[in-house]
Amino acid sequence: MRGTALAAALGVVTVLGIQGVASGTGASDGGEVSPYSTRAREKGPVEGELHRLALKPKGRGEAVLSQQGTEPFGLLGVSWSDPEAEVKGKIEARTRDADTGKWSKWVVLEQAESGLDGKRPGLRGATEPVWVGPSDGAEVRVAGGAELPAGMELNLVDPGAGGAKAKKKGNLGLGPAAFALPAEDPTPIPQTPPTTPGPESTAPRPDVVSRVQWGADESLNNEGPIYLAGAKIKAVFVHHTAATAPYECSESAAIVRSIHKYHVEIEKWRDLGYNFLVDKCGTVFEGRQGGVDQPVQGAHTFGWNSESTSVSILGDYTNAGASPAALEAVSKVAAYKLGQYDGDINGTTTLTAGATQKNFFGKSYTEKQSYEFKSLSGHRDGFNTQCPGNSLYPQLEALRQTGPAAQLKIASVNGAPAVPGATYPGGAALTVDWTTSTASGALNKFELLVDGEATAVTDGTARKATAVVTHGKHEVRVRATAANGKVSTSLAVTVEADVKGTKFVPVAPKRLMDTRTGLGVRSGPVGTAGVVTLPVAAATGGTPTAVVLNVTATNPTQPSFVSVYPSGTTRSSASNLNFRSG
Repeated sequence: MRGTALAAALGVVTVLGIQGVASGTGASDGGEVSPYSTRAREKGPVEGELHRLALKPKGRGEAVLSQQGTEPFGLLGVSWSDPEAEVKGKIEARTRDADTGKWSKWVVLEQAESGLDGKRPGLRGATEPVWVGPSDGAEVRVAGGAELPAGMELNLVDPGAGGAKAKKKGNLGLGPAAFALPAEDPTPIPQTPPTTPGPESTAPRPDVVSRVQWGADESLNNEGPIYLAGAKIKAVFVHHTAATAPYECSESAAIVRSIHKYHVEIEKWRDLGYNFLVDKCGTVFEGRQGGVDQPVQGAHTFGWNSESTSVSILGDYTNAGASPAALEAVSKVAAYKLGQYDGDINGTTTLTAGATQKNFFGKSYTEKQSYEFKSLSGHRDGFNTQCPGNSLYPQLEALRQTGPAAQLKIASVNGAPAVPGATYPGGAALTVDWTTSTASGALNKFELLVDGEATAVTDGTARKATAVVTHGKHEVRVRATAANGKVSTSLAVTVEADVKGTKFVPVAPKRLMDTRTGLGVRSGPVGTAGVVTLPVAAATGGTPTAVVLNVTATNPTQPSFVSVYPSGTTRSSASNLNFRSG
């Protein structure tokens, strides 16, 4: 997830991915259920437990926690008193599988970034949290370093399971718990959550498992959210949680609860650091509180949190890439959040550095200076870490091209520059122009929506369409369907059509055009892809707002079709008349 502060200062690569796992797979056998599996009917807060076991110093920069049985837990980490202290030696842990009783291999715990959520009371130094699956024993060793910081302890998190069936150690699920009284905290009062919805997005809002649904213990959060100072999300940073044992997707909520508890109770953050989390099955979880539709400031990418949001995939993607389902979920979240602020998942943006540091590639950033980023970036682009993993990071390039049409907006209405939400006067005829930053080759079609109904359809190369509207106000939007099937919809404008005095006036049949004789237009056959423009008003002797025409083809030499459409607009692919040779 994060590298260390010292690594950032020295420009050293911090490896944030554990080779191997710290416990069993958590896979069910014999039809039994993991003690941390979710049951859909169980909603609401789940109060987990935190256990602390002191490490015993041995001198020479060494410390241990002897192999021992413990209370049930699913996630672990090591912490110490001084948040600025660096552990020079290697911190390793192994655990005992609660189901099989077997001990895992030793795994390395990486030191976490201190103060990622700001300078706060009670901060401790800590390693990254490691999900190990249902376990009931632990052993820790620290070796090979200089003097160790004081107060080193192993922290074990039991996320609770809301009553799920335990395999061996009885019922680990603690069930819904009452909200505890908030502890006193001298930190400033945060911003009041907004009472109005966040900005409308051009991309659909994805299905998100809310904090209530994944069982967030809100008694841990007595401070409330902080919102971006500019109230605008300009970039999405992708992470992986790393150091995660193989898990069942039914355990994902428990993993999220564990990370929440570790970030708040061990690292002393105000809340879970990530804005969104995604599991390997593509389920999206709401992370930091404050509203899925709001510009909530998270704690995820050191130096860049004030203008961005984050998505973290549960798992370690150092040696293997993320699943298609997980990538699709990230795409949906990124397109939705960027679409709220006229961003492009396949575009770039400018961010202002909040700290002087280097990223994984050695690029230097100076505090308060501006730098260009891809709108969808990896954690390593902003900070010196391997996150989101050597296998996931290359997947981001293809992921950037998986969104719907971006920055889709109505440019003009009947020739007048358009602004979302504004009202434009007009008559029965409606002409709408639009723009998008997505290339035509990646688009399938556009639809002009009037009051939610498609009144005109064009291909992916068009940027204009026409319609006829009735008297009164109408909501007008443009809907784009990308070649990948994803849909985006522009923000709405309102057209107020004044056609109250218009009426249908029947006239005697009259021929207005004949290409054989040159009546109304030039004479001669109309060839393939030919266009003939008829001045209807001059031909009728009036100023009609709409007309009804009969069109006939005579003596065609090959099968084809005729489209009839208002002059000056883009021809649609619709056929008004089909004919055959002869």
